[in-house]
Amino acid sequence: MAQIKVEYNIDGIEGLCVITPKVHMDNRGYFMEIFNENDIKEVGLDFRFVQDNQSGSMKGVLRGLHYQNKYPQAKLVRVIKGVVYDVAVDLRPGSPTFGKYHGELLTDQNNRQFLIPRGFAHGFLVLTNFAEFHYKCDDFYHPNDEGGIAWNDPTIGIAWEDVVGEYPGSADPSGYQLSDGTPLLLSERDRSLPGLDAFLKK
Repeated sequence: MAQIKVEYNIDGIEGLCVITPKVHMDNRGYFMEIFNENDIKEVGLDFRFVQDNQSGSMKGVLRGLHYQNKYPQAKLVRVIKGVVYDVAVDLRPGSPTFGKYHGELLTDQNNRQFLIPRGFAHGFLVLTNFAEFHYKCDDFYHPNDEGGIAWNDPTIGIAWEDVVGEYPGSADPSGYQLSDGTPLLLSERDRSLPGLDAFLKK
């Protein structure tokens, strides 16, 4: 029997899944299987992951929204330490939920894993002093293949957890902060990403 619980098609978006592993606890601590290929197949999912990535980020760091152009990747993401608000946006041509997003709170306590199929933009926001983020990919990284969409594009309308501020007409985060006053920190590239309309024109 599979050691995981799966919630399928989250928010009505086909393919998005939340996977929660079974945790075995005793007086010594805990044990859980983070990934088991047989379990994934048993619950009707078929992915072959070929690369694992891990990042560490400070509070207020927002990474995204990123997607791949010629070499799309499915991702299985989770948090090892801390809390992040993780977001996937459907960019699949012809999808009935194109442009719709789902946000999932991933923590080192709930052990949830977010399965994001190919054809989505992805990003996350760190809500604790520090967070370690791990993800498996079903294709290798290809330099210069990454595209992106503004994290605050009003066309998509993501309600980022704990973020306050007003849309300035661009991805510039200077007018935003977390509710405790922590400023948002984006890379120079992410600060200049265009909106969904630019993706549609492509």
